[in-house]
Amino acid sequence: MEKVRDKTLALAGIFQSAALVHQLASKGTVDMHDLSTCISSTLELNPLSTLSVYGKLENLRTGLHTLIQYLGEQPGQRDPNVARYVISLLHLQRKLGKRKNMLATIAEGIQRAKKQSEIFGITHDNVIANLAGVYSETISNIPPKIMVSGESSALSNPDNANKIRAILLAGIRSAVLWSQLGGTRWQILFSRRTFIEQARTLLSDEMNLHLH
Repeated sequence: MEKVRDKTLALAGIFQSAALVHQLASKGTVDMHDLSTCISSTLELNPLSTLSVYGKLENLRTGLHTLIQYLGEQPGQRDPNVARYVISLLHLQRKLGKRKNMLATIAEGIQRAKKQSEIFGITHDNVIANLAGVYSETISNIPPKIMVSGESSALSNPDNANKIRAILLAGIRSAVLWSQLGGTRWQILFSRRTFIEQARTLLSDEMNLHLH
């Protein structure tokens, strides 16, 4: 049961990144608390547990809700781009796993960003630009490149472009975690009800923490 819980947390991390990319690309804004969770999860290189990658359950609320929305069978407002980003992140992570030199370059870049964050703060423009640069120099070169769809005014904003790349890097980080836990694409397809139930349980647990 612990394995299912951990996998659900990692999967929620991927869905949260996908949702934030869509939010930024279509509206030009993003929830700063959710952005902070994404950035800090990327900078957490030696976590004590799966949950410690994201800090606490509350930080994954958006990802858990998005997971339920997109894996569930209830008709609702689902943008195909969010699902596309999730599939692309999982696909790129598998390709990245075979490129040891690139993984080393990414680790070095994240270490630099981590040192910066200790001076400026997690969501400072310099930290985000640094992580965006890491993504551009590495993962962005693995085909097929993730094509982000949205409003041209939002996408042409340099700060937004940096945030999108930094969030995609966070999505890859969650996809790496998902893979390390033994997660596969087939599990998402055939065990989606299990992940939905676990996500609902996690949201319920998070709500109870606030009530006590």
